[in-house]
Amino acid sequence: MAYTPEKPRTARSSEELRSTVPGWGVDLDPAVRPSVPKEVRQETGAHWDFPERQPELFPREKSTEHKFLTPVFGTAQPLRGLSGAIRRYAYRYSEARTAHWLLLMAGDRVDVLESRMGAALSGRPDNVFAETGVAREFENHAYRTRFGQHRADLKHQPLDLVLWAAPYLALAGGVYLAIKAFDGRDR
Repeated sequence: MAYTPEKPRTARSSEELRSTVPGWGVDLDPAVRPSVPKEVRQETGAHWDFPERQPELFPREKSTEHKFLTPVFGTAQPLRGLSGAIRRYAYRYSEARTAHWLLLMAGDRVDVLESRMGAALSGRPDNVFAETGVAREFENHAYRTRFGQHRADLKHQPLDLVLWAAPYLALAGGVYLAIKAFDGRDR
């Protein structure tokens, strides 16, 4: 479906619907339809029927539901690395498929891991305690406020610790295995 000002004809005809659906068409009178003012084509002063297209300098991911990219699209965060490959692969599936969204979420998680590994390898690792606020839990009795208050977040608090620590444990394990492999090669 193209991005044009004309409303596409995707529905069945009124006569067909009236014969198959009981009560269909009771709101056809424009006087009782709340959406009528929105459907009237008004003169807006726009000087184009289809906006000028932004140049596509490199291949972009595009939903399978559309023929082409929207006239304007973001280029601030181009895809890169393994996370980019996962996200590109996600666009082979329709947005109605669970696989599309699961792959996009997996790409986000891999991007976080790639960023943390890149920061550690560049000599400027993330300051875990300052950035996550974990140290703040133990200041001014903040941790004590979680108990006796019937807070819903207590149920997933152990899982939060695992989710917070898992990427760092994976990174530490990867560094350990790399050092072990490198050390084994020298002998």
